[in-house]
Amino acid sequence: MHRVAVIAVDGVAGFDLIVPGQVFGTAHSVGKAPGALLGAPLYEVKVCGRPSELMVTGVGGADLFRLSALYDLAEAVDADTVVLPGMPMPGVEPAAGPAVATTAELAEVLRVVSAAYERGARVVAICSGAFVLARTGLLDGRRATCHWTDLAAFATNFPAVHVVPDVLYVQDGRLVTAAGAATGTDVCLHLIRQDFGSAVADDVARHFVATPQRDAAQAQLVVHKAPHPGGDSLEPTMRWMREHLGEPLTLADVATHAGVSPRTLNRRFREQAGTTPMQWRLRLRIHHAQELLETTTLSVDQIARHCGFGTAIALRQHFARLVHQSPLAYRRSVRANKNGSGNGSRSDG
Repeated sequence: MHRVAVIAVDGVAGFDLIVPGQVFGTAHSVGKAPGALLGAPLYEVKVCGRPSELMVTGVGGADLFRLSALYDLAEAVDADTVVLPGMPMPGVEPAAGPAVATTAELAEVLRVVSAAYERGARVVAICSGAFVLARTGLLDGRRATCHWTDLAAFATNFPAVHVVPDVLYVQDGRLVTAAGAATGTDVCLHLIRQDFGSAVADDVARHFVATPQRDAAQAQLVVHKAPHPGGDSLEPTMRWMREHLGEPLTLADVATHAGVSPRTLNRRFREQAGTTPMQWRLRLRIHHAQELLETTTLSVDQIARHCGFGTAIALRQHFARLVHQSPLAYRRSVRANKNGSGNGSRSDG
């Protein structure tokens, strides 16, 4: 199984701490009933920290409860994926709250994370965990993000890091940073999809009654305006777009279905989905292509036509840009992982 170590220190954010164990722990090899958790577990998740009790916190650093980590911090060195939840630390003071963990504890966390990365692990930082990851120096010259309330402090504290604002999460090689809160679920689903394919990730999402895939480039802070008296939800139009995924729809076609101008459609889509109609539809098409590559023997040409790309060349171009692999390489990697002969975390590209 893919081994995941979630780091726990005094003052760790409760939501960030629990989500990885819940999401990764739910991933099973796909059974006959979607969402029914049939098949073998695909991840082994351990919470690693000091054996004595530590405080778990909520919003603003408010104390929630105490727990003791079941596994020693040193065990994280051998993990395939190391997760750094939000954790206030000495010298790292984002808006999340006051420093709680000791300097010695921080030094040990930095040592363990660096050692795990050196031996090939993937490191995931959620919310203010990005501050801790940046302290290792691994993010220097790399792209990263964190919670929108902490972006200015992050950029000030770590000028060598290329801070990417207004996104849900960023993956740069084996380093992944997420905005925090609900994006912890998004990034875990993204990594499950990367490790074991869309069918497994969608199965987990269905079990949690969660959105299978939110675009990583979606804005963190989407301001939802009050609906007009007549109603302006785009859900009927989005459902229609899903049902006509393989057809060559234009922006004008979508606007006509929604009963608005293209300009109004773009504005409402950004308000409600955080992206444009055509980008949203492109992501759906790529996601469907991933499913077909995993679950069928259709050729790339057949999949391209089925998903509305028209030609294999168009599918390959969009697929490479969004998935960072060719369609056939993606099919091979997913099959290798499902057969136990590959590991999605052992690549820095």
